[in-house]
Amino acid sequence: MASFGTWHHIPFMSETLAPATDHLFLSFQAAVAGRYSLERELGRGGMGVVYLAREVRLDRPVAIKLLPPELAAQERLRDRFLREARTAARLSHPYIVPIHAVDEIGDFVFFVMAYVDGETLAQRVASRGSLTPADATRIVREVAWALAYAHAQGVVHRDIKPANILLERGTERSMVADFGIARQTHAAGETMVGELLGTPEYMSPEQASGEAVDGRSDLYSLGLVGFFALTGQPPFVGSSAQTVLAQQITKPAPPVASVTAGIPSTLARVIDQCLEKDPTRRPATGEALADALVPPREQSTEVPVPIRVFLDRRRMAAMFPPAAALIPMGVGLLIEALRTGGALDKLIGGSVLVVAGLSLPFVILLTRLRSVLKRGYRTDDIAVALRTMRVRQREEFLYEFGQKKSLRERLVRLASIGLFVGAGAAVVAMIAGGPRDSLIPVTFMAAYAGVIASAFAARWRRLRDGAGSFWARMWQGKFGRVLARATAVKPNERAIPANRPTELAIAMSAESLFASFPKDVRESLGDVPNMLRTLEAHAQAARARIDEVDATIAEAQHTARVGASEARQAELIADLRTERTKADDRLAEVVTALENVRLDLLRLHAGTRTAQGITQDLEAARALGEDADRLIAGVREAEATLKR
Repeated sequence: MASFGTWHHIPFMSETLAPATDHLFLSFQAAVAGRYSLERELGRGGMGVVYLAREVRLDRPVAIKLLPPELAAQERLRDRFLREARTAARLSHPYIVPIHAVDEIGDFVFFVMAYVDGETLAQRVASRGSLTPADATRIVREVAWALAYAHAQGVVHRDIKPANILLERGTERSMVADFGIARQTHAAGETMVGELLGTPEYMSPEQASGEAVDGRSDLYSLGLVGFFALTGQPPFVGSSAQTVLAQQITKPAPPVASVTAGIPSTLARVIDQCLEKDPTRRPATGEALADALVPPREQSTEVPVPIRVFLDRRRMAAMFPPAAALIPMGVGLLIEALRTGGALDKLIGGSVLVVAGLSLPFVILLTRLRSVLKRGYRTDDIAVALRTMRVRQREEFLYEFGQKKSLRERLVRLASIGLFVGAGAAVVAMIAGGPRDSLIPVTFMAAYAGVIASAFAARWRRLRDGAGSFWARMWQGKFGRVLARATAVKPNERAIPANRPTELAIAMSAESLFASFPKDVRESLGDVPNMLRTLEAHAQAARARIDEVDATIAEAQHTARVGASEARQAELIADLRTERTKADDRLAEVVTALENVRLDLLRLHAGTRTAQGITQDLEAARALGEDADRLIAGVREAEATLKR
């Protein structure tokens, strides 16, 4: 069995790299001088050596995979390497590492691909441990989309494994790499039945048996990757490749939920389905797999920054200590006033302190809520965010403490009971004639601490049991509506639909990122929010115009007349369809420009790009916005002509 080795798109590696001055490095550099400048070796395997280089003409970093000369000398391997590299080069997808060029110079056969700054999934798990279900779900979905696209082009990867899934630094985007043994499903003559290629721990039963494979083989491998991401180990291991292959063919994989606790049932079910030995029982396509992992809308994993800040537990908790101090002081003054015959000044002072203590948290809450609502969010969005955060909190809680009640939880529960007992004892002591001046503060503080402790114990119990979020229900109900009205913010100031269009979600995410930068960085970038809103408006206008044009064409076809005007009408309809196609293309370009700006801002936030470095992308986005205006005007003119 041949294993097409692992290579890594990372700036620094833990492995000992081959010396940069070895013979292969020097001779290959001499062959590509003037086109590529090699910097260092990134990794090597059975079918290639990968170098980090710079493409001279475009001045950009690239990764070059070189077929070793001793293998390139074998015509069959050389032809297969070139053919399959060219097959992979035709793939263009956001979650597939793009191949820029496939070339041969003398004895050297190589292909050039994008350099992705980040780490592999294998390295991520090795350095940080198993992933949270939310992160694992995101990665599996993104890889499934990439495979769905490749399979639609007739290409099967055949070596999906953690080492071939790159996680881009800053954006965390998953990218499938190394289509080095990819194969067109309809091709013939190479990698025939009986020939094994791949990695035993991540090989499907049919691939391990040497049988012909299709896209469902990649989905089995993706299920193994998901199992590894969640548990930190593949389901099948052994002392030899033959042992592992035998398990892949004959041994059922253990249910992933039986290995690691806290995995959502939807994710566990999809992983287990992917690991079915019978290909017909697996998800039929990558799209079907990704769709099966789509969480409910209220469990969307992206919580906008303004809502995330609003719901920050530390900021929310800061509202209550002042109230906790004011209320006991006020109650103490009221009791003292009653004991001394109702002194007016103490009655007024105590009442003011109690009212202030009770109202202060709501005043602060309304002030912070107003800032969120003014940005266009609604209380429903807060409820969605709370449910999302609840899912993540439960994942983290179960990972840290497991399903059983922890010692910490028992101790806090006992402490809450003790505090309530102490508060009750203090009340009994006051009734019996004890010193009220000292007992009143003790009573309130013990009761307050008891409430806090019991709240923590109840929260941990609800997390363990998987109960829903109480506050999410509150915000989505009458409580949320009343608070929203109390802020006096117009609800449609910039209303955001619950099912947000792509361009709106991207633009708001980018706006939030931009707002998080220091003032000097924002000033150096220019008026990015206005540009984002302009692009967003162009995209939405293009969608609306496209829908209107479709309706106009349908109406024209339905009411088509016979006679002299029929040919002219057909010509106008054809022109309008041409304009609509252009509008479709430009809509995609505008959304892509928005996405590029967001990714640039993410990289700037992560420190992997400078403000000066993204100026060009911003200018390109602005130019696209202007072109979109002209295109939409052209569609309107064509539509008006048709109507006349």
